[in-house]
Amino acid sequence: MYELDADEQAMVATVRDFVDREVRPVARELEHANTYPESLIEQMKAMGVFGLAIPQPYGDVRVSTPCYAMITEELSRGWMSLAGAMGGHTVVSKLLLDYGTEEQKRRYLPRMATGELRATMALTEPGGGSDLQAMRTVARRDAGGYVVNGSKTWITNARKAGLVALLCKTDPGAQPAHKGISVLLVEKVPGFTVSRDLPKLGYKGVESCELSFVDCRVPADALLGEVEGEGFGQMMRGLEIGRIQVAARATGVGRAALDDALRYAQEREAFGKPIWRHESVGNHLADMATKLTAARQLLLHAARRFDSGERSDLEAGMAKLFCSETAMEIALNAIRVHGGYGYSTEFDVERYFRDAPLMIVGEGTNEIQRNVIVSQLVARGGL
Repeated sequence: MYELDADEQAMVATVRDFVDREVRPVARELEHANTYPESLIEQMKAMGVFGLAIPQPYGDVRVSTPCYAMITEELSRGWMSLAGAMGGHTVVSKLLLDYGTEEQKRRYLPRMATGELRATMALTEPGGGSDLQAMRTVARRDAGGYVVNGSKTWITNARKAGLVALLCKTDPGAQPAHKGISVLLVEKVPGFTVSRDLPKLGYKGVESCELSFVDCRVPADALLGEVEGEGFGQMMRGLEIGRIQVAARATGVGRAALDDALRYAQEREAFGKPIWRHESVGNHLADMATKLTAARQLLLHAARRFDSGERSDLEAGMAKLFCSETAMEIALNAIRVHGGYGYSTEFDVERYFRDAPLMIVGEGTNEIQRNVIVSQLVARGGL
């Protein structure tokens, strides 16, 4: 908390109290029932969580990225799905702030800041995965605007969002391919269908859906900014904050798993003493705490780099890679510490173990992160 000012520290503390008071008591029941957390989302709106990245005059306050990361961590400590509900929304906020026209900013950002309008991004396609340049969703320009045809998948908050930042090809023949990619700001209009919710191992409560676009017509001013063919670079910059957010989610899940394991290890006795005193259990806890501390420092390093205005895909990729792998390891070790109870749905550690893999494959798989990291190492001539 040392790098946050007093106002930002108070915001983090408010979210922490909200998580302890409102989220943790109900998260297990909501998650097992796969129930959308309507009441919790409304409270997040009231706290200003959906406007954390939106400055005046469009919003009330814009916090630093380290503060945003800490708030995301707190939400994920309670229930990772809550942080997922505002992740893509923040990416779209950043896209509008950095690249949107003034009219686009005025149209969307004030309502996004309050959560009245929820936003998400649509990148992944059923056959494309991480290869975004191979996308098949096409928006053809005519006298009336754009006509969109194609499909997207694994789109979080697709049913609740009223605005989708759609990555698509406006010039399918462009070479190189990324020069023909643009971002369209698409509202729920005829021809745009949320076709089905995808069943998931974890990440319950919030929806992840398939989208279909069949002769979906959007106006010409739906183009983010004013120039076609810049969408790939725009979205890559947006994914820097997205990957920082995913790293923060992973840190929150790891922290929850460590907290639960440490508490259980002090309460549970075996062979006449608390199990943390047994070296095999104590070593797990020591390693978990050490790696979680390292993960948080890497997360904050990426957040500070992002705020510097410099390119931060190396730092965001490192944070996303390390934090997500660490969360998975800590979640598994929390199950080990709990023994048989760790496999029971009556304890939260099984949820952490189901939620953690999302951060490994989401927002660009960790295999993709390694590609980003090494390419930037070469480009920068090292660290």
